[in-house]
Amino acid sequence: MATLCRPAVSVPEHVITMEETLELARTIHADHPQLPLALRLMENTGVRKRHILRPIEETLKHPGFEERNSVYEAEAKARVPAVIRRALEDAELRAADIDVIIYVSCTGFMMPSLTAWLINTMDFRSDTRQVPIAQLGCAAGGAAINRAHDFCTAYPDKNALIVACEFCSLCYQPTDLGVGNLLSNGLFGDGLAAAVMRGKGGTGVALERNGSYLVPETVDWIAYDVRDTGFHFKLDKRVPGTMEPLAPALKQLAGQHGWDASDLDFYIIHAGGPRILDDLSKFLGVAPEAFRFSRATLTEYGNIASAVVLDALRRLFDEGGTPESARGLLAGFGPGITAEMSLGRWTTSGSSPAAAVGARSRVGAASVSTVAPNAFVDAYTDTEEPDRAG
Repeated sequence: MATLCRPAVSVPEHVITMEETLELARTIHADHPQLPLALRLMENTGVRKRHILRPIEETLKHPGFEERNSVYEAEAKARVPAVIRRALEDAELRAADIDVIIYVSCTGFMMPSLTAWLINTMDFRSDTRQVPIAQLGCAAGGAAINRAHDFCTAYPDKNALIVACEFCSLCYQPTDLGVGNLLSNGLFGDGLAAAVMRGKGGTGVALERNGSYLVPETVDWIAYDVRDTGFHFKLDKRVPGTMEPLAPALKQLAGQHGWDASDLDFYIIHAGGPRILDDLSKFLGVAPEAFRFSRATLTEYGNIASAVVLDALRRLFDEGGTPESARGLLAGFGPGITAEMSLGRWTTSGSSPAAAVGARSRVGAASVSTVAPNAFVDAYTDTEEPDRAG
């Protein structure tokens, strides 16, 4: 059975706190008629700090899409290999043991994909399959897990590598003054993550079922406008209500597997904002504490798009894992409106006790190094303040 092993996560060295974000908004947008609303929405996200690629003074400039995309490529090549090496180490595999690389990102563009560069520079085999996913936003983290699961189910002796690289700060658009864009400026952060799915053996979540669901007639609720200046994030004010139709999809997937989605042992959920988690807690009928890993990611890093799910899972490992055969749900949400969901049990099979203890002990700097806007985020309204934002 395919096992999703411990993720490695990296965030950049530059940090901006929520207090600094609010002060910048007050300074830059002092005359904005809806500034008070935007400030309240930012404060309600629950984000305390975010990590960004460059100092805030440089982040706020827009040198043009060409230069920004060049930064994306250079920074990806500089930072991705380190998280891959840690993910391989925690899975007790080598680059040559990987049969497919699934690379997800929605904040920059390369062709050939970074996967080709990785194969040429990191000792991956030349016959390693490449699956780059560029247009699923925050849902891509869950989609990458599901496609890796599909691959390892089809080829039980094979191994998959998942890589998420999101530099949301490169999508900052100083001329976009809508409340949704102002909110996203205080919500999204930069981050990278990698994880191995082993076809056999390994410690982590042994996946048993996955599924996808798209909420009908919502394709324009979360979207990009692609302009000369790059990616412009679009967010519909109806987005906060999407957990109500998505929760039944999670329940249905669990029910098909003979499980009750309201009675599982762990939940690894993409957090676009606290409203998403509050509503999911309500509609699934689970305690808010069930989403503590997702809330911690949001608080410490902001919304790091497709990397959120992997970072939340990393936090479960840092807590020491969970009892053998404990049942859990993983889910990512994003444009579409799309949900990518999977079910699995915790397993330590195939790993020696010493290796498992060693992997769990590599926390802090060894798990998260210091490497921000689109994907799933609780939306806003131009005329009134929602109960919660994020």
